[in-house]
Amino acid sequence: MPLPRTPLLTTRLLLRPYEAADADAFFALLQHNQARLNTSFPDRLRTVPTIAEAPGALAAFAADWESGRFYVLGIWLRATGAYLGDICLMPQHDAQAEIGYYLAREAEGHGYAREALAAVCGFGFGPVASRRLLIRCFADNTRGQAVALAAGFRLENPAPRRAWFRNADAVGRIYRFVQER
Repeated sequence: MPLPRTPLLTTRLLLRPYEAADADAFFALLQHNQARLNTSFPDRLRTVPTIAEAPGALAAFAADWESGRFYVLGIWLRATGAYLGDICLMPQHDAQAEIGYYLAREAEGHGYAREALAAVCGFGFGPVASRRLLIRCFADNTRGQAVALAAGFRLENPAPRRAWFRNADAVGRIYRFVQER
């Protein structure tokens, strides 16, 4: 049975599944922040290269929610209704789920990511029934790392890799942060 598409409320934020009417704001934020999001969210940008693709992407998010494959929530400021970014939770194997999030540049530095992450952790450990949550950050993404640590995640030591492992240097560029219940 699919999880209900119930919004999550925090002191300042409304996190809710996207609706068709959100397509313009969703596309505008992606376009305005394209250069910053390209490294961590290239698939999102490729999926929505023009406004014409935005409604289809939001419909795909709804279908993914219904199937339990992927839960994507837009982040809005409750006081003004301003769209700030989004946060998603993707169930994986062994009751693990990975969390990803981004904010518009102008929304950074106000604690919104920490607030949204705390709400999504409750959703992940609650209705989704995850036992372990994962956030991956590039080594140079100090802001993302600070958000994960502030939310109670811990840096996970990387698994040892054989010297012959292809792309072994890329592994050191991504840090894994976990929280377990």
